[in-house]
Amino acid sequence: MALDIVLADPPSADDHAAIARPLVAFNTAAFGPSGYHPLALLLRDESGQTRGGLWARASFGWLYVELLVVPEAERGRGLGAELMGRAETEARRLGCRGLWVDCFGQMRGFYEKLGYAAFGAIPDHPEGVERVFLKKPL
Repeated sequence: MALDIVLADPPSADDHAAIARPLVAFNTAAFGPSGYHPLALLLRDESGQTRGGLWARASFGWLYVELLVVPEAERGRGLGAELMGRAETEARRLGCRGLWVDCFGQMRGFYEKLGYAAFGAIPDHPEGVERVFLKKPL
């Protein structure tokens, strides 16, 4: 079978599924079920509008915090730490061994104050800024 490399810009959901499906099957055969579980902790205003929150996913015994945002006007009140604490509670409920997150270097201290430790970094991502990867075992 001959295969051509084709740029899909933008790719479709079907394209993503065509790549993910065999990868998930391979990983499941090699390592067992991932236990994939999406998680969202939402910050909603009085009208019910989502204004921020935390977006994460559990797999293979770790919860990855992909997105965390607190509206600028609400920062400094402990909402970010509270969201991370709730994520840790949910990670325990899901049987996770720990959590991990990546962030730009200027946010590193926030996570370190919560007990996270850096385990890697990418310099100049974006240019002049370090992208840091942190984890916290439970």
